[in-house]
Amino acid sequence: MTNDLIRVGIIGADARASWAGAAHVPALAAQPGMVLAAVATRREESAREAARVFGVDRWFADPYALIRDPDIDLVTVAVKVPAHRELVLAALAAGKAVYSESPLGATVEEAEEMAAAAGSLHTAIGLQGRHNPAVRRAAEIVAQGRIGRPLSARVTATTFGNGPESVSAYEYFDKAASGAGFLNIAVGHVLDVVEAVLGDITEIDARTELIWPEVVLADTGATTAREVPDHVDAVVATTSGAPVSVQVLAGVPVPDAHFVLEVRGADGWLRLTGDHPAGVQVGDLTLTSSVAFDAPDRPVATGTGPAAAEVWAGAAINVGEVYASLARDLADSTRYTPGFDRAVHNSRLVARLEQAARTGVRQ
Repeated sequence: MTNDLIRVGIIGADARASWAGAAHVPALAAQPGMVLAAVATRREESAREAARVFGVDRWFADPYALIRDPDIDLVTVAVKVPAHRELVLAALAAGKAVYSESPLGATVEEAEEMAAAAGSLHTAIGLQGRHNPAVRRAAEIVAQGRIGRPLSARVTATTFGNGPESVSAYEYFDKAASGAGFLNIAVGHVLDVVEAVLGDITEIDARTELIWPEVVLADTGATTAREVPDHVDAVVATTSGAPVSVQVLAGVPVPDAHFVLEVRGADGWLRLTGDHPAGVQVGDLTLTSSVAFDAPDRPVATGTGPAAAEVWAGAAINVGEVYASLARDLADSTRYTPGFDRAVHNSRLVARLEQAARTGVRQ
């Protein structure tokens, strides 16, 4: 690494309303130990435009050229899930640290393959909700026993996605083969936040529904078939001993968006709340409790990147916390940042939920 700066290359940093542009670019700008060194897309025109918009000197129309570049230390993979495997494996083979969006693979087996290939390399997975400062403080309160033995908890969460309307660019979210449906993304993020606060989930009872089997693509007027569930109700057991009821709703209008995690303990309670339309993983959260606590740390990054849609406001907050944690690990040769092993755990957890819903048998 040159001058102790970690040089990051982002694959998928399209300047036109991409998640990388909305979240990763501004998150990196807030990191004193990191620098965005290069961007890559699949087309020269979009790669060149991304470099101009994001203020980067180097761009690649071939993502594998970015991966091979000896001046890149960390490769961020922020493309559609089916493309993760080949890019992540190539980056690991090149000896690079890798930050991949979640889910890591389109299947559990793909996630396991990438985790095995990582070996001793540093990795990070885009389950960024657990990194939110309010979530970290809530986890401390529970772990320190300040609200007593956790007795029960409940979660209600929403996303504006996976509803009766979509756009053609997001049609792949509704296809089972993509591994990027409502359960993999919206529910996977919610369950990870539950585990961050209350410990790993040990048992799952679940029911899923497909409320909107036909989806209208607003930009073309075409209708497409949804192949994956768009609603879930679950009851899970956690290592803290607290059972948790979980409901995640799709297709919720932006003004009605909410996230609530309430934990009841023998000696008190705590509550995490948020209202980002895209879900708990995207925006900031607020912590309240019956016990006194130190205010959560201020987020490292805020805001969104240039050209980001208004609906992604605050997208950099939690992504910035992932980069900050990974930067410390790379600088200190530590491994505190949840990486590909956590990604495999999350993928297996979603698979267990699907199995429980399908069979009616606790998993």
